[in-house]
Amino acid sequence: MDELIDILDEQGNYTGKTCLKSEAHKKGLFHATVHIWIFTKDKKILLQKRAPTKKVFPNLWDISVAGHIGAGEKIETAAIREIEEEIGFIIKEDQLIKIGNRKHKISHENGIQDNEFHHVFVVELTSNLNELTIQKSEISAIKLYPLDTLTQTRKLKNILLPRFHDYYCTVYNKILNILNN
Repeated sequence: MDELIDILDEQGNYTGKTCLKSEAHKKGLFHATVHIWIFTKDKKILLQKRAPTKKVFPNLWDISVAGHIGAGEKIETAAIREIEEEIGFIIKEDQLIKIGNRKHKISHENGIQDNEFHHVFVVELTSNLNELTIQKSEISAIKLYPLDTLTQTRKLKNILLPRFHDYYCTVYNKILNILNN
């Protein structure tokens, strides 16, 4: 779905300009997104299988929930909205734990230029997996994997992307720290 988003500069500052997501991806304009990693107390991580119709990384087991922040939208509001839209899990803002920001630049073979600043959150899954409902236009399945899957990406096929191994390990360590405190 195309949506209006805020444009950022190379340092992640708002420029005061907006455009459609498709235009930002075509021109390589920086914009903000949310990544939400959903974990369980028994050391599992929820991953989504991207729908086969996705323009980028179709059929890949990926981040629990991710999406673009709408123009003028508060970061936390976008995270809560994306969680509810993609998997039907309803949370409150105080359940979100921000673990960092990440500058991301990647050119895809189909011409999409993803220049993004990810606002990265973790949240504990407090519902049963079978109570969640997936947004079929975005996701074809969800599944709980062992948490250490995040550290095994160089060995796995079609589960996350090995080139982002360091990012996944950082998320793994942050979640472990939360679980151990």
